[in-house]
Amino acid sequence: MKRESKRFLVLPLLYLLALFLVSCNVPGVPATSAQLPAVGPLPSPTLLPPVRFPQDEAPHRDLTEWWYYTGHLDAVTSDGKDHHYGFELVFFQLLRSDYPPLYVAHFAISDITRGEFHYDQRALTEPAAVIPNGASSAGFDISIGDWLARGLNGHDHLQAAMNNYAIDLNLNALKPPVVYNGNGLIPYGLEGFSYYYSRTDIAVTGTLLDHQQRLQVSGLAWMDHQWGNFLLLGEGGWDWFSIQLDNRSEIMLYLIRDARGNVLSTYAEYIGPSAQGLHLSARALHVTVLGHWFSPVTGITYPSGWRIAINDPHLQLALTLQPELKDQELVTTQSTGTIYWEGAVTIQGQDEDRAVRGEGYVELTGYHR
Repeated sequence: MKRESKRFLVLPLLYLLALFLVSCNVPGVPATSAQLPAVGPLPSPTLLPPVRFPQDEAPHRDLTEWWYYTGHLDAVTSDGKDHHYGFELVFFQLLRSDYPPLYVAHFAISDITRGEFHYDQRALTEPAAVIPNGASSAGFDISIGDWLARGLNGHDHLQAAMNNYAIDLNLNALKPPVVYNGNGLIPYGLEGFSYYYSRTDIAVTGTLLDHQQRLQVSGLAWMDHQWGNFLLLGEGGWDWFSIQLDNRSEIMLYLIRDARGNVLSTYAEYIGPSAQGLHLSARALHVTVLGHWFSPVTGITYPSGWRIAINDPHLQLALTLQPELKDQELVTTQSTGTIYWEGAVTIQGQDEDRAVRGEGYVELTGYHR
């Protein structure tokens, strides 16, 4: 069972159309084949400064930016039963030409114990927004109504509510941020560049309101922060995996696909228990799809279940990922104009000769009927 709430959408039609014409193929943001306005010459990524902390936790005056949280929560209900949830909360900041900033947010709860998935979406223009362009040391504080994400130095706070569910969570990073590619810059060729870092091991405490029952929850979360002057064209998409294992190691992996489903590029990073990072070559990775799920709502068929094998001189891993719910599809056509699957998964496998288990999140964009 799935329910979408639509109670908070403030978006002028003209700006909505502008968003559709210049959006990018990133998580929760639609691709476009329309002609884009000139955005000026882009500097070579090699000349751009590396990510700085805490300054770059703050918003930037770039075309696209987001703060993206996923995680897993456990609670004990009033009748003494264990209850398990997944959650997603993401805030996008989109800047286009001389338009005021547009903020978009998606909030989803995977109620694993009930076998239900629920989500909501919001969008709002902010003509009076002050954007420090990464020059502030005060962190970030993004909100749409009573939905908010704020944080500094890995100490974050999240709030969001929809029909029957609300979260009020405190997050504390247990490891330093992972800065990808060494300096945080991932080039996108002629389309631009992206800054990208993650906090891969975050302890979560707080409350979750579940059908009028307020529960104390605890768990583990993951946070991505990405920004830059990038605009990706075409009808492709990507598969993104966040993997958190019970031996205190994590893996971030994504596969970018073209319109025909061919993999154009791959990036993978392993973060060890002591926060040591290992960039993995594409040759060391083997991702096998184990099954598919057909959406009765949109008619889209998504991969469902994966086997990930890593064969590196420093790392031997074989993992099987299975969705905790088959249906974790978000139809966010009223905010970002896109449809995507983002869901909680369970993980089991082998780290060399040791059995490992874990949880993660998978995001699937660019799949079509």
